[in-house]
Amino acid sequence: MVAEQVTRENHHAVQTVDLVKRFGDFTAVDGLTFTVERGEIFGFLGPNGAGKTTTIRMLMGLIQPTSGSATVLGLDVVRQTAEIRRRIGYMSQRFSLYNDLTVDENLTFFGGAYDVRGERLQERKADILAMAGLVGRERELAKNLSGGWRQRLALGCALVHEPEMLFLDEPTAGVDPISRREFWDLLYRFAAQGRTIFVTTHYMDEAEHCARLSFIQDGRLVAIGSPQEIKREKMHGQVLEVECDKPDLAMKRLRAAGSLAGRDIQVALYGASLHVVAEDVADLRPAIKETLTQAGLEIQSMELIAPSLEDVFVASVRDVEQSAVGGQPSASADH
Repeated sequence: MVAEQVTRENHHAVQTVDLVKRFGDFTAVDGLTFTVERGEIFGFLGPNGAGKTTTIRMLMGLIQPTSGSATVLGLDVVRQTAEIRRRIGYMSQRFSLYNDLTVDENLTFFGGAYDVRGERLQERKADILAMAGLVGRERELAKNLSGGWRQRLALGCALVHEPEMLFLDEPTAGVDPISRREFWDLLYRFAAQGRTIFVTTHYMDEAEHCARLSFIQDGRLVAIGSPQEIKREKMHGQVLEVECDKPDLAMKRLRAAGSLAGRDIQVALYGASLHVVAEDVADLRPAIKETLTQAGLEIQSMELIAPSLEDVFVASVRDVEQSAVGGQPSASADH
């Protein structure tokens, strides 16, 4: 019955129904049900160990589900893996390049792996070199390229066979902000052609640009929708941004308090500032100031801000972890 439900909905780029993957006694993916529409950029977010990579490997047909069903481009991930691999591209955070091959040789190798040869391969290489800004670097060894250029080459290798769908697993990890932005410009151009992009990322500013996204925690889906929908549905309370000296110590003091003026608070560290989340949190400014001042800390500013996806993500993870341990806060939700 589950398989029939999946195959009837072939217009989706991805559809999963109760997808489960166990490794012995460990459940890496636990009953995932979601869809990805054709032509959209879909973000797949979760902390390390949440099950993101395992899910991608199942969707690509690299490992079989323990139970449940899934299709990619209308093809069953168990029975039609060879056809799926011909129609998708994949890029991992390690960029999957051969360091001792040149730019041109990497493109030639991956083209051959996808049976792209002869005149078509030459056309595809010319298009990719132009798209990625690699013209003139054809004879440069991959290992000598900077992180940003290696990233572009890896994307080009994933696109050499003109796939209908692209899977990206942490594709911008370890890349500088300018290269990240330029990389996403390339993704927008790919998506504008009607192709589907399924991407995992730790960067919430990137997630803001996805048409839809999902949060998973401990292999379970905890939120799905557009960035605006998730902020609206999953963010409980307001966010107060606190600038002070020694923000790590300030976070510990506020967390130790647990509540202020009778209200529960959540505190996370964001760079050099703190985000304090609570109902009507602006009213807690005096209590926050008193707590931090008593600890010998100096406050520069306290400002009510709109919640970001990062705030929602941290709050969602903490909610799940607190539920799992009977309402006790978990330090693993620190950002």
